[in-house]
Amino acid sequence: MDIARTPATPDGNPEMADAAYEPKAPPEIRRSDYAPFPWLVPTIRLEFELGLERTRVTARLNVERNPVAAVSPTIRLNGDGLDLVSLTCDGGEPEGRMMDGDDLLVTLSGDRHVLEIVTEIDPSANSQLMGLYASGGMLCTQCEAEGFRRITFFPDRPDVLSTYSVRMSGAKAQFPVLLCNGNRMDSGESADGGDHWAEWHDPWPKPSYLFALVAGDLVARSDSFTTMGGRDVELNVYVRDGDLDRTEHAMESLKRSMKWDEEVFGREYDLDLFNIVAVSDFNMGAMENKGLNIFNTKYVLADTETATDGDYDGIEGVIGHEYFHNWSGNRVTCRDWFQLSLKEGFTVLRDQLFSADMGSEPVKRIEDVRILRGVQFPEDSGPLAHPIRPDSYREISNFYTATVYNKGAEVIRMMRTMAGEEAFRGGTDLYFERHDGEAATCEDFVRAMEDGTGLDLEQFRLWYSQAGTPKVAATLSHDGDVATLKLTQTVPPTPGQPDKKPMPIPFRVALFDRKAGTHSGEQLLVLDRASAEFTFEGFAHKPVLSINRGFSAPVSIDRDVSREELVFLAARDDDPFARYEAMQELMTGYLVGSVSGDLDERESEAARGDIAEAMKAVVEDDQLDDLMRGELLMMPSQSYIGEQMLVADPGAIHAAREALKTDLGTRLGEALHRLYDRAAQVPFSLDAEAKGARKIKTLVLSYAAASDPAKAAELAASQYDRADNMTDRQGALMVLAGLDSAERTGRLLDFYNRYRGNALVIDKWFALQASSLHPQVVAHVEALRSHPDFNLRNPNRVRSLYMAFAANPAGFHAADGAGYRMIADLILELDPINAQTAARFVPSLGRWRRIEEKRAAMMRDALERIARAPKLSRDTFEQVTRSLG
Repeated sequence: MDIARTPATPDGNPEMADAAYEPKAPPEIRRSDYAPFPWLVPTIRLEFELGLERTRVTARLNVERNPVAAVSPTIRLNGDGLDLVSLTCDGGEPEGRMMDGDDLLVTLSGDRHVLEIVTEIDPSANSQLMGLYASGGMLCTQCEAEGFRRITFFPDRPDVLSTYSVRMSGAKAQFPVLLCNGNRMDSGESADGGDHWAEWHDPWPKPSYLFALVAGDLVARSDSFTTMGGRDVELNVYVRDGDLDRTEHAMESLKRSMKWDEEVFGREYDLDLFNIVAVSDFNMGAMENKGLNIFNTKYVLADTETATDGDYDGIEGVIGHEYFHNWSGNRVTCRDWFQLSLKEGFTVLRDQLFSADMGSEPVKRIEDVRILRGVQFPEDSGPLAHPIRPDSYREISNFYTATVYNKGAEVIRMMRTMAGEEAFRGGTDLYFERHDGEAATCEDFVRAMEDGTGLDLEQFRLWYSQAGTPKVAATLSHDGDVATLKLTQTVPPTPGQPDKKPMPIPFRVALFDRKAGTHSGEQLLVLDRASAEFTFEGFAHKPVLSINRGFSAPVSIDRDVSREELVFLAARDDDPFARYEAMQELMTGYLVGSVSGDLDERESEAARGDIAEAMKAVVEDDQLDDLMRGELLMMPSQSYIGEQMLVADPGAIHAAREALKTDLGTRLGEALHRLYDRAAQVPFSLDAEAKGARKIKTLVLSYAAASDPAKAAELAASQYDRADNMTDRQGALMVLAGLDSAERTGRLLDFYNRYRGNALVIDKWFALQASSLHPQVVAHVEALRSHPDFNLRNPNRVRSLYMAFAANPAGFHAADGAGYRMIADLILELDPINAQTAARFVPSLGRWRRIEEKRAAMMRDALERIARAPKLSRDTFEQVTRSLG
């Protein structure tokens, strides 16, 4: 949101103010200052007279004193850029009123009152996409976290729960579909048929951030679901005309989610209707509004011609996530925004478990860890580090982070690991039973888990309050027939938290007999001190340690292990994640050593030979499915390699990684191409075998592009031309985009012309070029910024070009600083238009402390240039100032 505000004048009349409000540091909001709101709003009735450029909102609030809060003579009603038309209290003038910035303060002397507030807003001018806004001729809302205050004056905080009744009216030709939360109660139209209206009622009290409204020209795929209690639920997926044939997967994903949540968590849906609406202008992926989930089109629309396997998986996962929020977020919501991980961390875990059950459990686990390490670990070690339950914030939108979501999920997963699945289910049942209909806290969840599982989680609570990724050193020694595992943990200092206490860390471990290649069973160890030793008897020879199996704890491990042992684990470990980890560690160790100069020529050759040997074993292992084989053959990302170094040189890392890719592509060329030929024979389907085959083909092309670019260009062009699905076509084009070849130019043009009417696929076209390894990628992105299809006001299009570029180390970290300047220019241009989206680009520059000196200086310069800009939004201001330190 914009920071510029209209100041209050002595008589409280904002229209009398004529001085410009200069930006300043927004106030810091602290968790320790929380107090219950003095007033309850048990019911609210909203009437909307809808228009794209003028919408009138009449809000009727029944308010009463909160018996558990301090008495206050006024009620603060939050607002943001609203035009107040009228205000009455109990049918007449209120005793007193004044504006405090954008907020409306009303004096209330009694215990119960009825406030009627009329506001007017212009949805077409709302480029921030928060509150009620226009998108391609339709109206829709996004109210989390603080968007409802852009619709009407209201105590816009998550602990004020109200029952909503809504009447919507507007031109029938313009808004033939009128949707809101809850159940549809009644509808009708004017005598001449020009206008129509609809009444909606949500019987479940909810906070204002869960309010939703959609009005527009939409069509629906309809279906139904019968709950375990016998309730028949009408299901609809609403999209624009022309997109209906791409909604089947979304509908099936919704039904699978509903069934899974009943079977695994015992959660039954509680309304007669569940609607999903796809919107092309949306800041996030989707929103869980009660009974009316609003989705980015990216997470609804799919067919094999336009969507990749990853898109199909993403749709299923996000639809599951938002549906699961019906209980973990809606029926039990957050007391305040510091408790955001209460709903998001828990729901991310639920969607991860759902996706694992719907597909490949080991591959899903590896994908989740890759995201955690690629996004959250850098967050934990940088200037924006914060606990999963923060202590303070200036702009809540900045705390929708990987720490709150992904690390929050890992923390709850650790409870599940320690308790066991059955006891964990008992804990969640108790949590839902205790807090149904309440605004709860993270502490409420932990206490329910203690009571429901029997765990003592007193020390475990540190995971909620301490930031930073724990680092664990693991050393295995052997004497006689006893193996001794020594574990030592440290939690590094983070901003505001210089000293940390040891935290309980659950490790699943196994000790392999080197000769037999087997182990006698997996054990669960909990490291709850700074250092501890664990002994294992019955080993005539020193065993091989497999630790953190299944990634049982979100920590970084430094283990004393030889390359020989890593090759052994990469070939023999029966835990899929541990096997993947051994492969990653083999390659990462070599690359870090190569960049730092710690390996001489002989050691480098030996290391490359060991990696090739391990990869060859993976290629030839006929017990592996191709989905898992693809994960094992994948190289660690450049950003992950950099995270293993105190100071990273992006240019040197990129060169070393590409050199290793070239070496492996050359050594394993024949074996990889045989693998490609076999995969190419698998006919298209959406089953695991065919998805794995497509994954393998793209992976082989990427190795070929490094070792034999001409052959790779020919093979990729052939795959592109023959492709009968988007996964194969996009995979081929991704490889071609990084090559300087004639095949590249022709296929990029063909792709654009083929899909130029499809916004989501053109997003892919932008992203493929911005994320490519082409040496001229910076110039390509600069040219694409001027493309007629680029639109700075559409978050999907901005992310497709610039977020893809910011995540591309080869371009973003260009030696002359052009990448940094480009992202800084974008932030400054985008901030007045859409502050939420602009602020999300700042962390890419904020990693300057971990980058070599020359680039670090240019990154800091870019941040300082942003900081000097007048009237920065609260979102961007907070991110930039914290990044600069």
